[in-house]
Order: sequence, then C-alpha cells, then structure tokens
Amino acid sequence: MQNIMKLAAGLMELAARTAPKSAGQDYIRTKVIAGEELVILAAAMDSYGKEKNAVNFDRDGENIRQSDALLLISLDKAAPVGLNCGACGYNRCVDLKAEEGPEFVGPLCAWRVLDLGIALGSAAKTAGILNADNRIMYRPGVVARRIGMIEGDLVVGIPISASGKNIYFDRAAHK
Repeated sequence: MQNIMKLAAGLMELAARTAPKSAGQDYIRTKVIAGEELVILAAAMDSYGKEKNAVNFDRDGENIRQSDALLLISLDKAAPVGLNCGACGYNRCVDLKAEEGPEFVGPLCAWRVLDLGIALGSAAKTAGILNADNRIMYRPGVVARRIGMIEGDLVVGIPISASGKNIYFDRAAHK
C-alpha cells in the first residue's frame, strides 16, 4: 500500500504543478515526503507546538505520523502580478514589501496566494478522485518550512492516508 500512496501523492503533485497560474508565471514549489521524513516532520511539529505554546501542533503531528505520504506546496518568492488592484492592502504593487513574519512571509500578492489555493485544490481533488483520505493543513507547512524541508514564503501540506476511517476528521483538540 505504501508504494500506491506515494504514487497517489505524486499524482497530486502533478495536479498542483500543472494548475493554472496568474499571468502564466509559476512561483509554486512542491515536494512529496514519505517514510522517515514524515516521522521527522511529526516530531518537529510536536517540538514547535511546545516551544511556541501553540495548540494542535501535536494533534496534527500525530496525523502526519499516521499518514502514508504528504504533499507540501509552497509559494516561493512570488512577484506581484502588477495589477495595482489593492487586494494585498496596497494601492500599487511596487509598494508591496513582504517581510518575514512569525511563521510565514507577508503580505503577499493576493493573486499569487490564489495560485497557491488553486494548486492546493487541484491536488486535493486528485486525492479525492483516487479515494485517498486527505486534508489541507496549515501546521505541517509551518514546520516543514522552518526545518527546511521545502523553500517558500507560504507553505501548506496535504497528508494522505488509506485506512478504514478517515484519520483527519473527528479529531480531539490537543495543546
């Protein structure tokens, strides 16, 4: 089953890679992790939650431990599209100056963040078509970025699992 789930994650990666991008410019990065890398990420999530006194990093870390694979998708060094639309909070794209925040870089061009959302949706849709249980998760992205598993200003993870019950729902909150 492990090889099948890694293949499923690879097909999810393909869907994210080929998802449409604003102005045809690609700032999306992807990486499939499995096996020992999942154990490393889960342990780092536990540590991060304790260090920052942040809730549910341990709960989500346990989900990562139980997963068969995880697709990381990031938005990396994305230049503003150049529309001067104001959606980022600035009237002109040239005024948008992103800087390191507590967990991610921001503010970011809203259209580039939408690109990330479209890539995430495409990957999750593919997991669903393949009947792989999945959930788009914020916390694995925070820690994967922090420990250098993937580069990017904003990182999100989609773990997948094949079991008799979806492990990503009906979860109790932890500390």
